[in-house]
Amino acid sequence: MKSKTIFSLVLIFLFPLFIIAQENIQKAQPILGEVPQKTEDVFLPEVPGVKVEVWVDSLTIPWSLRFLPNGDALVAQRTGDIVRIPAGQREQEKYFDVPGAVHEVDAGLMGLAIHPDFENNNWIYIMHAFRNQKDELLSKVVRLEHRGNTAVLDKVIMENIPAYAIHLGGRIAFGPDGLLYIGTGDMSQPFLAQDVNHLASKILRITDEGEIPSDNPFENSPVYSYGHRVVQGFAWDPETGAFFNSEHGPSGAEVEGSVRYRDEINKVEKAGNHGWPVVVGAPGMSAYVDPKAIWNKAAVPPAGMTFYRGDLYVASLGGQALIRLVFDKENDYEVKKVERWFSYAPSKGIYGRMRDVTIGPDGNLYVTTSNTDGRAAVRIHDDKILKLTFE
Repeated sequence: MKSKTIFSLVLIFLFPLFIIAQENIQKAQPILGEVPQKTEDVFLPEVPGVKVEVWVDSLTIPWSLRFLPNGDALVAQRTGDIVRIPAGQREQEKYFDVPGAVHEVDAGLMGLAIHPDFENNNWIYIMHAFRNQKDELLSKVVRLEHRGNTAVLDKVIMENIPAYAIHLGGRIAFGPDGLLYIGTGDMSQPFLAQDVNHLASKILRITDEGEIPSDNPFENSPVYSYGHRVVQGFAWDPETGAFFNSEHGPSGAEVEGSVRYRDEINKVEKAGNHGWPVVVGAPGMSAYVDPKAIWNKAAVPPAGMTFYRGDLYVASLGGQALIRLVFDKENDYEVKKVERWFSYAPSKGIYGRMRDVTIGPDGNLYVTTSNTDGRAAVRIHDDKILKLTFE
């Protein structure tokens, strides 16, 4: 009895110390690494040799733009609907309203991906926020079956993905391995990023049926890499297969050590710990994967991205630009040049915020703006899809 009393007293004494320790961990100052690129950004309000035209306008928070093999374009709008632009036309048509999609702040209908074997199976994948029976906000990945001018729900591929009104990720894409990659966010709880048993702040990897691939790095887990903050874009270099992601840096909140900016472009490593929230930037520590580029002077928030003609093009939200990264691929993708197209200063651009960029069937680049989301001045006929023709 006496030993139980002593044990209880010890617990009473230690418990407050444990709580203080946990609070200190949660408010720990991240290690601030270097800016890895050794070149200054070049601002190009007008880009020589590139013609820009408005291809489609009057969209509402377009989040993902993808083209079908027949040339039709599909646009997932965060409000919960998908519109279609038929091949050879410029007018949007109603395509599919996603049942149960919840639009709250940054949450809503987000990622959209076309199955690599679409011509045989007609499968389209989307990621959207929803509320369960307990009124909890979550995300799920759903498969649609394309039927000409519309689609039908086919299957829930993955549900109960952690979500929040902000910092929830949302990008999905099929990799060259035929597997589906899913980006999540930290739900404003930074240290979830370091917990490989939690799906927040991760890149997930599953099959087209929602199963866990046998070669995933963590047993019976969809987690592919961790230590991300808010994953917003995916791209694979078609020349080498190298895998990249974009993610948003910290916002200055106390729980993030009052650190701001430092948005990242990462070369993703399987099972790699990309650092958040222990480190930001490139500290050169062996335990963490350094980013290839960061921006530490003003918010860039990078979003969708794609490789085009050997370079990486990244849509920038707060930076109001299309960013072009030129790499030295022989030197592990060291950044040689950073150009901010259609922008004349940090956070000041000709067309406003940009959310996604993809290659069209005509070989041109198509970029979506994101000015109707309440975070920028709305220009006439926003939001738009811009068509970039290279001379």
